[in-house]
Amino acid sequence: MAHEIKVPVLPESVADATIATWHVKAGDSVTRDQNLVDIETDKVVLEVVAPSDGVMGDITAEEGATVMGEQVIGTIEEGKGEMSSKEPAKTESEAPASDAGGAETEIKVPVLPESVADATIATWHVQVGEAVSRDQNLVDIETDKVVLEVVAPADGSLKAIIAQEGETVTAEAVIATFIEGAGASAAPAQADAPSDSGEADTDALSPSVRRLLAEKDIDPSAVKGSGKGGRITKEDVEKHLKGAPAPAKAAPESAPVVAVGERTEKRVPMTRLRKTIANRLLEAKNSTAMLTTFNEVNMKPIMDLRKQYQDSFEKRHGIRLGFMSFYVKAVTEALKRFPEVNASLDGDDICYHNYFDISIAVSTPRGLVTPVLKDTDTLGMAGIEKGIKELAIKGRDGKLSLAELQGGNFTITNGGVFGSLMSTPIINPPQSAILGMHKIQDRPMAVDGKVEILPMMYLALSYDHRIIDGKESVGFLVTVKEMLEDPTRLLLDV
Repeated sequence: MAHEIKVPVLPESVADATIATWHVKAGDSVTRDQNLVDIETDKVVLEVVAPSDGVMGDITAEEGATVMGEQVIGTIEEGKGEMSSKEPAKTESEAPASDAGGAETEIKVPVLPESVADATIATWHVQVGEAVSRDQNLVDIETDKVVLEVVAPADGSLKAIIAQEGETVTAEAVIATFIEGAGASAAPAQADAPSDSGEADTDALSPSVRRLLAEKDIDPSAVKGSGKGGRITKEDVEKHLKGAPAPAKAAPESAPVVAVGERTEKRVPMTRLRKTIANRLLEAKNSTAMLTTFNEVNMKPIMDLRKQYQDSFEKRHGIRLGFMSFYVKAVTEALKRFPEVNASLDGDDICYHNYFDISIAVSTPRGLVTPVLKDTDTLGMAGIEKGIKELAIKGRDGKLSLAELQGGNFTITNGGVFGSLMSTPIINPPQSAILGMHKIQDRPMAVDGKVEILPMMYLALSYDHRIIDGKESVGFLVTVKEMLEDPTRLLLDV
């Protein structure tokens, strides 16, 4: 019995995903719940596991391919035993004979996300009559969000190209006709060409690989491809970066050869995460009545408290006492006193939340994400520190789950770690407010008629004026300030 391996259902805000890494090959024996493939979205990396014991059959979406929710990307033949594991190899060897009949199939535009009305034929990578191998990229189709790859359904060749480059097409429109088996014998020779010549065909690269090569400024001919027909994969580029640091450094040294005064530029496509961030920021600016109010806080009491109890706290709880646990505690107490700040708008209704889930802005190599620390009113200082550390590590490694990224009633962002002295943070919809923390800097302050040098930090609260008035926003920020300047308030709840 064959089971289809499908892309998981994606969240509403995620249009598509990318096949990151296959951990098995066709013909491999697999066990129930074994991880088969990692699928990367603009937010998280999803793992797809085997539904039963069996043997991996066809893999229809190679690494680097763009896929949609619930799209079939492979099959598993249920059952155990060595005989079944040999069947895929036998089937593959017999494929040319069965394909030799020259069956004709239609090449169609993939199903597009609901929010995408049409697409454009970007680049045809093969010509009519040219021999191609199964899963070889035939054409790139560009939407306003992503570039989709359409691959060959089998060994063969194109009979006709119906939609030319630059034409606008709709979902499932027929763009070419394909003849199976027509060029199977010629395909291997063509596939070997790139490796024989030592040069990579940049037109045959997936959009994700082209983007990675451009970002790292790598010449494709310097990378040895391990994919079908010598094609370069993401793993090949990463191996090249790890194993050959010298060429990466050589590029700047060769710069003097360029004529003095020559002006150059590099164009790199936006990553999917960066596009999502851009859209959400624009949405926040356009759909909310956003204002920002400022205050400042004397951090000396907290710094003295940390200095006094840091060692004993770390010995008891196994984690260092940072500033973020104080920030989270102070915000949680302020949210209890100002429920409007913990609320959100849903159409014409105001939804007041009687729980406290706080989004923590985390910078990762792929961009800024906001995982959620849930039920902060039930956590102690050590629990908050451990929760934040766990989310930060997962964010760095791309292991955050969808559940950890969804929800959140309020966001804390700390630009101070990068040296920001003051900023106006942008609300994270559908939330109604966000608190920006900044660099702690010694400044001369007037205390009881005398000038003292104190470690001061600016606070910035951006809020949606449709739901939060000035009185509540200022009161909220003053409460946070008071809690931080007198940390015992956090312990005594006063």
